[in-house]
Amino acid sequence: MVLINEQNEETHVLMVAFASQGHINPLLRLGKRLVSKGLHVSLAITEIFLHRMLKSSAFSSSSSSTSINSISGIQLLFFSDGFSIDYDRKASLDHYVETLGKAGPVNLSNLIKDHFHRNHKKLSCIINNPFVPWVANVALEHNIPCAMLWIQPCALYAIYYRFYNNLNPFPNLANPEISVELPGLPLLQIQDLPSFVLPSNPFGSVPKLFAEMFQNIKKLKWVLGNSFFELEKEAIDSMSELCPILPVGPLVPPSLLGEDQNLDVGAIDMWQPHETCMEWLDHQPPSSVIYVSFGSIIVLSARHLESIATALKNSKRPFLWVVKVSENPTPDGDGVLPTGFLEETKDQGLIVAWSPQTKVLAHPAIACFLTHCGWNSMLEAIAAGVPLIAYPQWTDQPTNAKLIVDVLKVGVRLRPESDGVVTTEEVEKCIAEIMAGPRSEEFKKNSEEFKRVARMTVADGGSSDLNLNVFVDDVIGNSCRSSSKEIVSDGSAAVEE
Repeated sequence: MVLINEQNEETHVLMVAFASQGHINPLLRLGKRLVSKGLHVSLAITEIFLHRMLKSSAFSSSSSSTSINSISGIQLLFFSDGFSIDYDRKASLDHYVETLGKAGPVNLSNLIKDHFHRNHKKLSCIINNPFVPWVANVALEHNIPCAMLWIQPCALYAIYYRFYNNLNPFPNLANPEISVELPGLPLLQIQDLPSFVLPSNPFGSVPKLFAEMFQNIKKLKWVLGNSFFELEKEAIDSMSELCPILPVGPLVPPSLLGEDQNLDVGAIDMWQPHETCMEWLDHQPPSSVIYVSFGSIIVLSARHLESIATALKNSKRPFLWVVKVSENPTPDGDGVLPTGFLEETKDQGLIVAWSPQTKVLAHPAIACFLTHCGWNSMLEAIAAGVPLIAYPQWTDQPTNAKLIVDVLKVGVRLRPESDGVVTTEEVEKCIAEIMAGPRSEEFKKNSEEFKRVARMTVADGGSSDLNLNVFVDDVIGNSCRSSSKEIVSDGSAAVEE
């Protein structure tokens, strides 16, 4: 047995996130769980996010425990991404990611020195996410163990690992239509693969980030996953001999897991939700409402909006549709609802610019969710037991849609025509199938079962809770071993076997 310093030293963990709401909130919820297990947690994000929070009406009017310095016991720290506050970070994703990759390591390293080293706080672990892989190099520079929180399905982790390490054949310029067969996953056609592995992918920066991470993944001591074992058993098992992933999710609001919503971390929402959604839902029959939302980034074309709008109107069913107004409307009317639609459906549906999504999904009036299949939205729906209509756009969403239909069997998928447009008839067919088709009861039953298991897995003794305990014990044990070495080198104590 190793004798170590008996002083109960604080165990500090630093999380580092890409400045995006969908990336930050899972880390905040992980941080909240680590705090509940006795760790001291900080979150480092770029200064532009602080600026956005200060400007956000949702932030300024929030009545939650969120403050500018901390969120639910998690300290917020900020570093520069290398750009001025006024720079348009949406102008070029490739340029932004490249510059952040150069400025971020230097500025994060300085933050660690200034906030932790000078205050004699020992960092026991740094946790990054896949979009800031350079954090692992900073951790190595400071001799701090590094973990990654994978914020997409474990199935995507398996796909990317095999793709970037050239373990299996994937579509390429010479053979762009080949199907992909991987352990633990169904056969993946071209329309089921994440867009970043396709030869048609227009973004160079994100594949470069992923390549850097997966080719240097041995720099990471742990890989955590925002999923749960019972949801993705085969995909998780398929990685056990290559590079294991430890699922610790679902990292969703506690209210979706049957817990007190006041225990939530006060996650960041950069848009003010319309609370009228809940009052409107209260007046709808149980399991009657079609909820439609495509997240905060996607702006649908006028043709797609018309197909969805017409199908919703023709369904004669109540609907709640989140439509973010396009900041830069195109001459073709992209992002703008069809003329007359609001008036024609004023007694049937409700259109809002943003919704309190987790509250909406948990409402008994919701029957199904027409979604872009972003992983956060998908996990929230799974935890709420809501069947899905999948309408994937890019990145991990096509594979998520494949999981919905062929693995989890909790919904259906919209199929576009050869020109890429989803027709009104296709949307109508999927609505009818999910609401009252031959398999509608199967979708509801499977969704309810995953809801039950999601709650079980994060409870004391559940698979994700046990995995998190393993991680916490390892972090604390690693910190103690490190401290004992320091004590021996100082000559102030002895280490005995």
